[in-house]
Amino acid sequence: MSESRGTVLAVDDDPGALSALADALGTLGFDVVQAADGATALEVAKAQQPDVVLLDVQMPGMDGFEVCRRLKSQPELLLVPVVFLTGHGSRRARLEGLEAGATDFLNKPCDLVELEVRVRNLVNFRRLTTELDSAEQMVFSIARVVEARDQDTGDHCERLTRLGVGLGERLGLDPELITALRRGGYLHDLGKIGIPDEVLLKPGKLTPDEWTVMKRHVEIGVEICSPLRSLKPVLPLIRHHHERFDGSGYPDGLSGEEIPLLARVFQVVDVYDALTVDRCYRDAMSVDEAVSVVREETEKGFWDPQIVDEFFAMLEEDEHAPPSKVS
Repeated sequence: MSESRGTVLAVDDDPGALSALADALGTLGFDVVQAADGATALEVAKAQQPDVVLLDVQMPGMDGFEVCRRLKSQPELLLVPVVFLTGHGSRRARLEGLEAGATDFLNKPCDLVELEVRVRNLVNFRRLTTELDSAEQMVFSIARVVEARDQDTGDHCERLTRLGVGLGERLGLDPELITALRRGGYLHDLGKIGIPDEVLLKPGKLTPDEWTVMKRHVEIGVEICSPLRSLKPVLPLIRHHHERFDGSGYPDGLSGEEIPLLARVFQVVDVYDALTVDRCYRDAMSVDEAVSVVREETEKGFWDPQIVDEFFAMLEEDEHAPPSKVS
């Protein structure tokens, strides 16, 4: 039995047209799943995760444009190519289709050769994006391995993600930056995968040479994530979350607003979390103690004072946080 060339979801309210399309695609070696209306198409797409959707425009109830918009609103289906099947190729219809998220258009009735070429190319595209998504998942898996190496940190990544997203939303950051903060919670120390255990896990103070090795983790993290375009917004956070507001941090000695905003937001939640967790060399601080330390470090010039103020205001408003005086 030959290997499938890909899975196609065909959607058309005309039974005859749907059957003919399924037969043609089946003959060409594609697996075909069918839907006769928009609601069924959405259910099937979510369950089957097709490589391509061939979608009739004019259907009763939910038309093709609305189906496409709903498909594109679901993260797991966002990159699935949608081809509109239309009996009229008006400019207005094509513009509406592009606005809805269409990848391509085919005129009905479909030319068999054109159908094969279009679907084959889009299946290849879909498989490429799936591979890229898998590569991103691999990067996140490596990040969890890094976290697991250090028994002190516990669920550090989850906590940083929650605090970082909360602070970003409080500051009114764009959704793309909020997503970058969420990912940064897991990826900020990814580069520690390249740091030897005798340095990373050393309980005492690092020597100057060991500290030079440790500081390399931000550059290693950027090197790992740079090939993935989807992680580009996270790169400034990974590289610069150890900078300091007075310019005394690393790796580039940036100061003030030279430090990317995401890094300035993230480093505040990072240092706070580090202070409130048990470490091999000290017990966890109480919220009040951690707040006091972060305040002192801010006065010394380590952290962005406006962001620190917003973070502590957020803690006060968090009904789950222990009471603390942060004024």
